[in-house]
Amino acid sequence: MSFSAELRKEASYIYEAIFNHPFIKGISEGNVPREALIHYVTQDYEYLTAFVRIYGAALTKCRTREEMEIFNNGISLVLHSEIHPHNNFCQVAGVRYEDLHNEPLAPTATHYINHMTSVAHTGSLAEIIAVLLPCPWTYVEIGEKIMKEKKPSADHPFYEWIMFYNNDEMKQTTTWFCQKLDELTEQSTDIEKQRIKDHFMKSCELEYLFWEMAYTQEKWPLSQAVEVK
Repeated sequence: MSFSAELRKEASYIYEAIFNHPFIKGISEGNVPREALIHYVTQDYEYLTAFVRIYGAALTKCRTREEMEIFNNGISLVLHSEIHPHNNFCQVAGVRYEDLHNEPLAPTATHYINHMTSVAHTGSLAEIIAVLLPCPWTYVEIGEKIMKEKKPSADHPFYEWIMFYNNDEMKQTTTWFCQKLDELTEQSTDIEKQRIKDHFMKSCELEYLFWEMAYTQEKWPLSQAVEVK
């Protein structure tokens, strides 16, 4: 079994929890609370901005131009293409995408971004891939699962979102990350592999928590209490 396959097997319980989260079930059924959609977009906009910066850090640790091209293409995908699923959520929620930028980060989003940034600053290319991988990998599997189970038509409220994460480009990127991680860890020690695994598993947990954060519209508790007053 490849190292990436071992990671996926180890994280299977987290993936299942994500698939069964009410936000994901809501996407599948075409019914997600408006405020949850809005909170998701405000937080994911900032998260993806950080994701681009992590890709930039990965570029500095690439050994070949092929590796550089993958991360360079990834930056372009996030900056220019991943606005489409955001716009889909905004259309359903009845808000303008431009009005949801630069919102304060919630605790979970802050934690996730700090986790990725720390690994990007101190880790190897394999560690950076491991910390990034759960994001595209879980989304691709969500898209595949909804497509297989629901076979949504073009009038499904979240059709564009589902199709975006079920396209070949997203799948190819995830496959490349897995293959590159396998290649980079071939000669790694057990200690190095454990560190990489820890990064991956924490990002998986934070992927679940990100959905939970959006669904519950998580904010900093004391700040929220002040707003209520």
